[in-house]
Amino acid sequence: MYTPLWNVSTSDGEYVNVLGLLPKSGVWSLARSSENYLPFALGNQFSALGYRYVLAYHNHSYTYYDRHLSHPNLGYDFRAPEHGLSITEIWPESDLEMMQNSVSDYLDAEGSSFHIYYMTVSGHLEYSFTGNNMAARHYDAVQQLPYSDEVKAYLACNLELEYALAYLLQALEAAGQLENTVIVLASDHYPYGLSMAGLEELAGQELDSNFDLYRNGLIIWQADVAHQIIDEPVSSMDILPTVSNLFGLSYDSRLLMGRDIFDQDSQPLVIFNNRSWITDKASYNAETGEICGAVSEAYVTSIHNMVSAKFTFSAKVLERDYYRVLLNE
Repeated sequence: MYTPLWNVSTSDGEYVNVLGLLPKSGVWSLARSSENYLPFALGNQFSALGYRYVLAYHNHSYTYYDRHLSHPNLGYDFRAPEHGLSITEIWPESDLEMMQNSVSDYLDAEGSSFHIYYMTVSGHLEYSFTGNNMAARHYDAVQQLPYSDEVKAYLACNLELEYALAYLLQALEAAGQLENTVIVLASDHYPYGLSMAGLEELAGQELDSNFDLYRNGLIIWQADVAHQIIDEPVSSMDILPTVSNLFGLSYDSRLLMGRDIFDQDSQPLVIFNNRSWITDKASYNAETGEICGAVSEAYVTSIHNMVSAKFTFSAKVLERDYYRVLLNE
């Protein structure tokens, strides 16, 4: 699993995760999309299915990256500090507190249907015990670990997300909704607040700056589903089509840039901001021009063309409000 870094870091990473499109360079794509028709966004999909609660939460400023504009257009009732969500004003804010102050909004006595989107912040930089309240909060839990202070701080602040998820699971179980819930856990970018030395310390190996930095994880969890590992190349733009297919949602796969990771008939393709790419057969490093893999020149050219087309047509979808035009909305 790869989580590429884009020009607008967090916001572009979120854009790829929730819309399955590549961001357009030079604009805030997610904010810009607030003017467009986005029928395939999960918020709009589950709203159309009649889910009672379709909510999005963020524990930092509700206007940051214009989320107060983009997220309602994704189909969500958006709540954040000073905008429907009570959160203690510290930096970074607490993921656990966000869970504690939100689950009662949708876990009602009737067992109503819900689709909830959380954008967490407790794991954000700075990774120090003086500049990060969450790291300081969990200092005792990490002080004995055999790591540098910055790595300890990184692990410490992310414990807040760990405890937030534990609280959420307990709340779902208490409400009788745990077995009815699917949890999708993904990040929007790699922890660029860590030095390369810190990243390599965590990884336990040397990392290259073109591919290894963006290695990540994607968790799709449901209580009754057997454990399964997908070990072919996948990336952030595959999240939306994968989840859409798992839920049987109505969408046209030709209109998203990613693929369903369970589809054995489609070719894996990971695309990076500098036009590097990875497939199940080869990889291309745009920084060096190096091709790894026993593939033909025609194969390389075809993937180059596909990568270029996905950037071009993603931008056109955003610029032209293409879904509205195509679907006559």
